[in-house]
Amino acid sequence: MVMIRELQEGLFAGGSAEEMINSLFEKIRRSRLNAYNHIAEDQALERAREFDRSPWEGSLAGVPIAIKDSISTRGIETNCSSRILSGYVPPYDAHVIERLKEEGAIIIGKTNMDEFAMGTSTETSYFGPTKNPWDLDRVPGGSSGGSAAAVAAGEAPAALGSDTGGSIRGPASFCGIVGIKPTYGLVSRYGLVSYANSLEQIGPLAMDVEDAALVMEAISGHDPRDSTSVKSEGGYLSGLNGGVEGLTFGVPKEYFGEGVGEGVDPEVERSVWDAISKLEELGASWKMVSLPHTKYALAAYYIIAMSEASSNLARFDGLRYGLRLGADQDWHSTFSEIRAAGFGPEVKRRILLGTYALSAGYYGRYYLKALKVRTLIKQDFERALSSGGADLLVTPTMPFPAFKIGERIEDPLSLYMADVFTVPINLAGVPAISLPCGFADGLPIGLQIIGRHFDEVSLLRAAKAYEDATPYHEAVPKEVI
Repeated sequence: MVMIRELQEGLFAGGSAEEMINSLFEKIRRSRLNAYNHIAEDQALERAREFDRSPWEGSLAGVPIAIKDSISTRGIETNCSSRILSGYVPPYDAHVIERLKEEGAIIIGKTNMDEFAMGTSTETSYFGPTKNPWDLDRVPGGSSGGSAAAVAAGEAPAALGSDTGGSIRGPASFCGIVGIKPTYGLVSRYGLVSYANSLEQIGPLAMDVEDAALVMEAISGHDPRDSTSVKSEGGYLSGLNGGVEGLTFGVPKEYFGEGVGEGVDPEVERSVWDAISKLEELGASWKMVSLPHTKYALAAYYIIAMSEASSNLARFDGLRYGLRLGADQDWHSTFSEIRAAGFGPEVKRRILLGTYALSAGYYGRYYLKALKVRTLIKQDFERALSSGGADLLVTPTMPFPAFKIGERIEDPLSLYMADVFTVPINLAGVPAISLPCGFADGLPIGLQIIGRHFDEVSLLRAAKAYEDATPYHEAVPKEVI
């Protein structure tokens, strides 16, 4: 695997960006992973030729980046892996795409995902499931499964995903790479096709912590077009090598045998405790902390997420863009038929449940109560990371390694339970990173490190120290072509 810095060194030493991009596209065309919905061959090659003629500056100059198919890209189809948006080509770039281009990156294509980011396995995509490069019979995680699989298989040096309840960290864990869910508000959501506005954030996926930090540096910062966007001091790269000496890691007891941790795979638990021991060897200390309302997080999350999805997806009617079914009838019939044909089963399920939760007579019983629980969960994290004496928290990312394609897709509750360790972070709005910490039967296991609001510097510093002391990020999937 070639890291971003190595790739750039080769380009500025006389290498050809066009040849590099062509080689990457050839690899993608041979791939069995189904990681991409579209490759932006014409645009990428033209930009590569421009770079070869007159190399430009920028932290990502000449670097190919893959983009999740829910992030708007001007001139490149963006359909959220849904039939209802088939053929939709945005007339504008998302803020993060503007930032990547300003830093010299080359957008190479749009990656497969769960339809409208609703899933944990990338099996709900209209284009079929993406396969895990460690085992083609297994899922890569979701909803950013295409981005994670592409990076893990060397089909892109880095990629963007979005994380509403674990959709960056889960795929990173299952595919053995690094994924960052930033603090809510750190990265602009302008141009991200909305699923659940109050929960989702765009973030990077990469082979190692340094590459992830490099992309984070490029995409973070204030954007006046996003009312939740905040100013960022950055410094993610400069703070990487500070080590963990003197840091205290909190270990939530609810994630290990009590509450939400009851179903964790023994190999996952062992690997995470080994990681905690490694951090202790590096000069950190750890202590048990409590997140008592974590047991309510999954229920609160799905009520909030489905309610917001019901509202957000009401705009997709096929009348202005996307799917059309032929001759129009009256508005109600046309609207209903397009949505019935355009949305997949999981999206329909979440729209129906969200509409029910927001309906008269049930709003207070469900949505409003879920918002109150969300506040309690946020307070739990703030307490553990302040008066609780912890600088960072350490947990598993996923309760088990990647499961087989088809194994859970017919059981929605089983799929929802896979997010039990990741959704509390989105409810609290805090940042988290997943990085590899071991293997179970040849499949990667992810370590999740959680930080204080807007303290990505400490998060990345700890992740880099652990990565430097362990070999797991150097492993290569056996199915890499």
